[in-house]
Amino acid sequence: MDARPTIMLIVRGLKSALTREEMERRYKERLPEFRKFPGLLQKYYSYDESTGEWAGIYLWDTEESLAAYLESDLRKSIPAAYELTQAPRIERYPIVDVLRAPDESERRR
Repeated sequence: MDARPTIMLIVRGLKSALTREEMERRYKERLPEFRKFPGLLQKYYSYDESTGEWAGIYLWDTEESLAAYLESDLRKSIPAAYELTQAPRIERYPIVDVLRAPDESERRR
């Protein structure tokens, strides 16, 4: 990650009738689209076995990049791509500080 994130998007409560394996296959198939989206610095995929819910955590370089994503066809395609059975909860948080600067984490590897 070259830039420092300024905004975090958390999408929770993603439920689907698809199996975990099928969900994983589908999100891995879509990874290149997310990798090339301007301003998306990182995306974490998360799954809670006890509830069957998925979550996505996105780190963005600017509010403008996040706004462009929220209006994009990529974002709008998520419910159909994963056959969601309910609307997810969407939360936005400005990032006020980080534990390690991006260049510091690179030096630790």
